[in-house]
Amino acid sequence: MAKLQSLDPHTPMFAQFKEKTGPIVLANTFVVPKERTEAFLTLFRRQAEFMRAQPGFVSLQMHKGTGDSRLLMNVAVWESTEALATAFGSPEFQRMAAEFGDDIVSYPHIFEQIDA
Repeated sequence: MAKLQSLDPHTPMFAQFKEKTGPIVLANTFVVPKERTEAFLTLFRRQAEFMRAQPGFVSLQMHKGTGDSRLLMNVAVWESTEALATAFGSPEFQRMAAEFGDDIVSYPHIFEQIDA
């Protein structure tokens, strides 16, 4: 399974799941070894297909770092934190998540839109 790391040590993702808010954006940055990028994307696409079918899902985009970057970033919009937490905690999603190797590092964080 990928190693989960917190972008903000004061507010890890699992603590954020307790917030009752929405809509929300999940920004998840992955550090993926170059030789594993295609295998990672194949599995990610399966996960994305599953998530798209879940209640409360709005949209998803995957981005790749430019140049020789090993970073990939998933940006997903959900109607609520509760909807994301339910989908993330489902046994089917957890089985797929366990397929990522421990050489993958994931930095997920949940955001709310604010006025700029």
